[in-house]
Amino acid sequence: MPNVREEVYTEHGKIQLGAFTTELGITIPDVQIAFERVGPKSAPVIVVCHALTGNQFTVGTEDHPGWWSGLIGEGKNIDTAKWQVITMNVLGGCNGTTGPLNLNPKGHPYRANFPFVSVRDIVKSQYLALNQMGIQQVHAIIGGSLGGMQVLEWGVLYPNFSKLLFPLATSPYLSDFGMAYNSIARYAITNDPNWKNGEYDKNPEFGLSIARMIGMISYRSPELFNSRFSREAREGFGEHHQEKSYQVDSYLTYQGEKFLNRFDANSYLYLLKVMDHHDLGRNRGDWKRAIALIEAKIIAISYKGDIIYPTEFLEEVVNEHKKYHSSSKHHEVSTVFGHDGFLVEFDKWGHLVEEGLDCEIN
Repeated sequence: MPNVREEVYTEHGKIQLGAFTTELGITIPDVQIAFERVGPKSAPVIVVCHALTGNQFTVGTEDHPGWWSGLIGEGKNIDTAKWQVITMNVLGGCNGTTGPLNLNPKGHPYRANFPFVSVRDIVKSQYLALNQMGIQQVHAIIGGSLGGMQVLEWGVLYPNFSKLLFPLATSPYLSDFGMAYNSIARYAITNDPNWKNGEYDKNPEFGLSIARMIGMISYRSPELFNSRFSREAREGFGEHHQEKSYQVDSYLTYQGEKFLNRFDANSYLYLLKVMDHHDLGRNRGDWKRAIALIEAKIIAISYKGDIIYPTEFLEEVVNEHKKYHSSSKHHEVSTVFGHDGFLVEFDKWGHLVEEGLDCEIN
């Protein structure tokens, strides 16, 4: 391990990959991967894979904390005085990595003409970016939801690249139930009058906000909604059916409106399709045969009440992997946050990550 007194540095930048060819054989010219890199320069590397609407700003800054700043930072469960943490915005995203907002070779935004990408494409592009950084092997790879899909794919595509894999709140393939939520979200966006077949100049606000509201319902548990809102009426409760009469209405409206300023509708649609298409066993026999290819130790964490990725998904993954790596583990975290448990309540599960990282130092 590096001396804890070594300087912790933060870097935000972009790696230029040049031309990148997808699984479907389509070449995207001039691909760039936006990243955040935090920690001592000589420290072992931990790669973080973000979820559907995440980005590379995992740690962030003092003024703008990142989405996992409660888990990662100096003195935290993933201690950036000990580890070097790298997060990359996914291919097809909208936070600096090449995606629908970028210009095509003709000088126009790709928008809805961006090539389809898969989880495997995302992982491959990040692998190439890390190689350009001079990184040939990492200590661990961690991520939740779509990020967890990437973690499992990392283990299959590059079996010797990481010692540890931490898939959180995920599965080896997206269930039909999960795809059903994505289908409704997609329908909301593409039926917005301002959608314009993806050639909009401004986000189709109505459809995108509804898509986000649908997502928020699926990410949380019924227990959380019921305990938080308790059928509380808003001030000015009215008789007109179109009025937002209850606090839960206001909450969902707020979440939908807030989302409009930070995410692109085309990126959202592309990444929903990435999740739908995800199947670890595709062209590999089945997912159990794919799991057999993973050489890294798996420490999987699921969250009680997750309706998109129930506990049994990751439990089955770990039980299968134990046939080849007996030290792999699965933990279920008790939480009312459901799927979003991997973004909160770090006091309940952060120690599982910290202990797992420290156990595999040598």
